[in-house]
Amino acid sequence: MNIQFESADHINGLMTVTVEKADYEEKVKKQLNEYRRKVQMPGFRPGMVPMGLVKKQYGTAVKVEEVNRLLGEKIYEYVRENKIRMLGEPLPNEEKQQPQDLASDGPFTFVFDIAVAPEFKAELSADDHIDFYKIAVDDKLVDDQVQMFAQQAGQFVSAEEWSGNDTLKGDLRQLDAEGNTLEGGIETEGGMVMPSYVKDDDEKKKFEGAKPGDIIIFNPKKAYPGNDAEVAALLKVDKEKVADLTSDFSFQITEIRHFEPHVVDQELFDRVYGEGEVKDEADFRQKIAEGMKEQLVSNSDYRFLQDVRKYMEEKVGELTFPEALLKRVMLNNNKDKGEEYVEKNFDASIKQLKWHLIKEQLVEVNEVKIDDDDVKQVARDGIRLQFAQYGMSNVPDDVLENYVNEQLKKRENVDQFIDRAVDMKLTEALKKVVTLETKEVTLDEFNKLMQGGQEG
Repeated sequence: MNIQFESADHINGLMTVTVEKADYEEKVKKQLNEYRRKVQMPGFRPGMVPMGLVKKQYGTAVKVEEVNRLLGEKIYEYVRENKIRMLGEPLPNEEKQQPQDLASDGPFTFVFDIAVAPEFKAELSADDHIDFYKIAVDDKLVDDQVQMFAQQAGQFVSAEEWSGNDTLKGDLRQLDAEGNTLEGGIETEGGMVMPSYVKDDDEKKKFEGAKPGDIIIFNPKKAYPGNDAEVAALLKVDKEKVADLTSDFSFQITEIRHFEPHVVDQELFDRVYGEGEVKDEADFRQKIAEGMKEQLVSNSDYRFLQDVRKYMEEKVGELTFPEALLKRVMLNNNKDKGEEYVEKNFDASIKQLKWHLIKEQLVEVNEVKIDDDDVKQVARDGIRLQFAQYGMSNVPDDVLENYVNEQLKKRENVDQFIDRAVDMKLTEALKKVVTLETKEVTLDEFNKLMQGGQEG
């Protein structure tokens, strides 16, 4: 097999591959012998079909399969050995590729277009100054977290009068124009109303001071204007049935359910962190602060890598890509979406590609490497954080491991964990390379910053 590669402008490559009979002959013979051993034809015993008949029926297909396999294997081997920074996959050249008679013995010549990454250097040193936003864990942040834990461990209790975000439960009956129960009208038992979510102020006022046993006359369509789905859910009927509904309804309250946050006490401490791990509220707040510091560092690191990206994109400057060829590659990968999709998304794709190439160099220069343990730890940390968001900070290790192992069975999850592990190790490496311009901010200031607001 002969492979030739040329790239006059260093970004558009042309690869010519010539496949000789000797390259594929042995493998094709072996495959045809396998076919002969298994194939069944009328008039012949198994394994006794003449090779001529086997070749006639299967020879060309087997040869095409083997030639395609060879092309893929040898092209990528050549690219790897010659350190060609290929973008995407090779595409047949639309001008120089001639039809090949694959029924013959060859030689066969294939011409491919190769998109090549532009040459540049991505380097960082102590001379490069990049912002690092350190998020302060203040009392307000801890207060909010304490409140969240108390809410998560709270429960509904019966109340004697409606207030705040209480839920009212009761029976609804459709009324006629005179205010009497409409015969054959909509009747609903156990309807649930949260007055705080009623949109119309006049309708909302009707529920003020409501107590169990009270009968409230209100209009569901006025209470939830333009939201037939909400009205239908309240009345437990199909959405189509309320489209033209204008009636008032009586609502006899049978129960008021008031949500009561858990008291900040030892029971809550044990629930969040495990029995005996926290002794008092001061210890509880300290434990929360320590946990939040770890979480907030990951937020700061995420922002830092974003700033590294912006800094490096400006430092590297404009790069020239083989745009026409990359559009063909993109179209080939999105055949079902068409050229309009390619044109609409191409600029964003190039921007992402530029960062991918920069990051590749930074990973290589800083000798960032990950292993299976790193990937598993990323999965473990992510799942532990999800549990923590639901107030479950003391999940047993075996339960956690089961969740991790389930997540790692899915290829798309593994790819995400690998990317995250690389980002984390690269971030740690770069924080030691560049000069950090540390700025302490509150979480609110940091969130505004992430949303594109002004620095605090």
